[in-house]
Order: sequence, then structure tokens, then C-alpha cells
Amino acid sequence: MLTINEVKEAQKRLDPYVYKTPLIRLRNLDSYLNCQVYVKAECMQLTNSFKIRGALNKALQLTPEELKNGIVTASSGNHGRGVAYAAKMLGVKATIVIPDHAPKVKQEAIKALGAEVILCDKAKRFDIAERISKEQQCCYIHPFNDYDVMAGQGTAALEILEELPDADAILTPIGGGGLISGIATGAKGVKPKIKIYGCEPAQFPRYTVSIAAGKVVKIPMGDSIADGIQSLAPGDKTFPIVQALVDRVFAVEEEYIYKGMKLLLNYGKVLAEPSSSISMGGVMQGLCRFRQEDKVVFLLSGGNVDLSLISKLETIKL
Repeated sequence: MLTINEVKEAQKRLDPYVYKTPLIRLRNLDSYLNCQVYVKAECMQLTNSFKIRGALNKALQLTPEELKNGIVTASSGNHGRGVAYAAKMLGVKATIVIPDHAPKVKQEAIKALGAEVILCDKAKRFDIAERISKEQQCCYIHPFNDYDVMAGQGTAALEILEELPDADAILTPIGGGGLISGIATGAKGVKPKIKIYGCEPAQFPRYTVSIAAGKVVKIPMGDSIADGIQSLAPGDKTFPIVQALVDRVFAVEEEYIYKGMKLLLNYGKVLAEPSSSISMGGVMQGLCRFRQEDKVVFLLSGGNVDLSLISKLETIKL
């Protein structure tokens, strides 16, 4: 299992390289979400996503021998950009395998960092990345099922509690589980009674199903506007951490993911990906309820937005 000490070591390792992103109080959202709303703006992070934390924490610990043939990963886009950034910083080759429907903004950002991009069916990206790793003898940095990656993501929780030690809850998106595993380990290592909640698309609720079954369950891949948190199943390393430390996982309907994004943009004036605003959508759907005095932090995981989405928000009613 991941430990708080590993998260603290990751924070020291990353300190010279990543931003300490702002924790912003958004009072205009309080009445919609029935709590005191704070956002951890990882959409303003280097590469515009929290993923740089985990990717860089892993890459910085690789030996010259492990790095000599480069790095490969599978990604929905943001982790790939984080790995590409780390590879460029270390002066090594990066190969990024992403879904062929990944937003162009993510594809172009990865290419701009000098990485090779391989497009494929989203369900096949992990198999392809693992095959490349074996054939080219390069290091595979998994997007979530890796303790060093999780530890890097958990550094955001330490920053939150340094700035807001009396936070009552942190809500995060949940895909494969790397972010929430790191956040839960970091936050509960500092403040054991804090609540940690995860939100995933109802279109493919792999954690909801797996937690109910008491084991990792692979489910058919659906489509969701929350493109950044699409995976077939929890990781075998992340799942036990979620079981042990996460208080609840909620499956959010597509309509409410849109509502969360519109609320954040219209009244918070923050542009973030649908994957980021899913947690606000979950609260708006009534899945998670708070008291007006509760201090609740919504982690905004990324800001690499396909701007064509914004026009679709016009028809969404809050």
C-alpha cells in the first residue's frame, strides 16, 4: 500500500518542477452546491493537468539504464502530456498511445513536446503500450496503477491541507484510481477524519461495480463527455487503496457532468474539462450532500478543453 511518507517524499522531489496551484474560494457556487466551495485548480498546473505530478515523480526516479531506450505510456491524453513533458526535460524519447478520438488540443500538446503519438481504439491503448515497452525495451509509466505515480498525485492533497487545514471533504474525479488513491493517502495521512469522495461517469461505473462486488471488475467501455477518466477497470494497486480510504464513489449521469461544467464556467469563471467538473455534477445530482458550513474542496483535474464543447453548454439548464 502507498504511505503518507512516500507522498511527502514526492512533494520534496517535485517542489523544484511543478506549480503549487491555487486553492480558490468560489462563493458564487455555494448556493448551488450547499457548502463552502473551494477548488484546487490543477487546470492551471504545468501541462494544464495534475498528471504532471505523477508522471514526473516516476520519471525522476528512473535510472539512466531504465531511461536509455525512452519512455512509453497509454493515456486518455493528459497523462501522455505529462510523460512527454518529463521525457523532454530528461532528454529522452517518449511514445504516447492515446485514443483516436482524444481531443485535438491534447494530441497537439503532446506532439508539441516532441513525443511520438500513436492513435488507436481506446480499449486497446494499454495492450499496445505494453507491447511497445517489451519490443523496444523502454520504460512503461502506467497512468494510474503505479505507487510512484499515485504518490505524485497525492502531493496536491498536501498542498490543500497546508492552505486549508480545516477542510471537511475533498472530491475528485475517478478513472483508473491513481489520483484519488494519492489524494486519499495524502489527505488522510495528515487528517484522518477528512472525507474523500470520488465521482465517475455512470456510462461506465467501474468502481461502483467493483466496490459492490468486492473485487476488480472489468466492464464494457462506454462513451462519456468526461474523456479524461475512461478506463475499463480499476487497477489492482489502486483498488485496495480506494476500498480502504475512500468514503464513497458516485456514478454521475452525463447531464449532470455538463451541468457541473456550466456551473463552474458561468458562475466560477473557471474553464476546466468535463472530467474536472464531474464532482460538482455529482453534488448537483444529489448523490453527495453537505451542510452549508462544510468546507469542501473540488479538485479540478485538468483544463485541456475542446472549445467546441462550450457551445453545447448553451442548452443546459442549471
